[in-house]
Amino acid sequence: MIDKEKIIKEIEKEEHKVVKSIRNNPWIAVSIVLGILIIVLLIITFKGGVSVKAISSDDASKKLIDFTKSQGLDATFVSVSTKGDLYEVILLMNGKDVPVYITKDGESLIPSLIPLTENPVMGNNAANSNNANVPKDVEKSNKPVVEAFIFSYCPYGLQFEKALFPVYDLLKDKADINIVAIGAMHGEYERIETLRQISIEQLYGKDKLFAYLKEFNANTDIGSCSGDDVCLNKYLPSIYKKLFIDKTKVENYMKSDAPKIYDKQNARANELGISGSPTFVINGVQVQVNRDSNSIKEAVCNAFINKPNECAQSLSTQAASPGFG
Repeated sequence: MIDKEKIIKEIEKEEHKVVKSIRNNPWIAVSIVLGILIIVLLIITFKGGVSVKAISSDDASKKLIDFTKSQGLDATFVSVSTKGDLYEVILLMNGKDVPVYITKDGESLIPSLIPLTENPVMGNNAANSNNANVPKDVEKSNKPVVEAFIFSYCPYGLQFEKALFPVYDLLKDKADINIVAIGAMHGEYERIETLRQISIEQLYGKDKLFAYLKEFNANTDIGSCSGDDVCLNKYLPSIYKKLFIDKTKVENYMKSDAPKIYDKQNARANELGISGSPTFVINGVQVQVNRDSNSIKEAVCNAFINKPNECAQSLSTQAASPGFG
């Protein structure tokens, strides 16, 4: 007869060893061995399976972040999505996005899933491969449709937008480059800001939106406001004045038509199975790309049937900084 208590104790002893190894080498979360996955799956089996009392993805993410802090790991939350009976949480570790998996009851951690493919890519290393900037299975077109799916307050969404700005300036007349909303991960204030950005684009055009984003993203004081209206009113009016944006028109549009566009953009994200920020899409296909201007430019240029002359221009290969500022 199987002594479950003894087995669980042995497994938990192995868990302790794994945690110690992760603390000494965070990249074990990216290249974790199959045996560790089996151990964690055993824990799930003996502790009742994945179907018991599921908690929300936000609560699961918070538990994971609290756990990483307790283990001395330098990890920052990026996004969370549902993968079958698991939550996939993307963490930023050592400058790279690392997918980590949690059972829906929030009780068990699976550092990595190992894809059973001929040439599996562990973690998110695809974004750093030699072919990272070449869109895979993207149908070429005369005017590629480029979509950056962003949470408006996501530090890594802001990072991607900063890298995208020079690409937009270079190729805006050749490619259809868009910022697309995928919801509000950080709170109601994020939804409000997204409605503001949608309103500016609809009322004044895409050039004005990108001009606003450059001002918004660069202002560390705005980031410190965390969406507080009183705080924002110290900074947004000066941006409106500089860019000749009518505050009243924008706020009225935010209450009327912007929510419909917001919902439509969210539906577009759901249609493509997108829940993380940033997610880069070219001609309807998700593309892995480094977060620097030249890499993004190359990805877009590779989607043209005939590359325009602008594609010969080199942009910065330095990754933009996350967050505001």
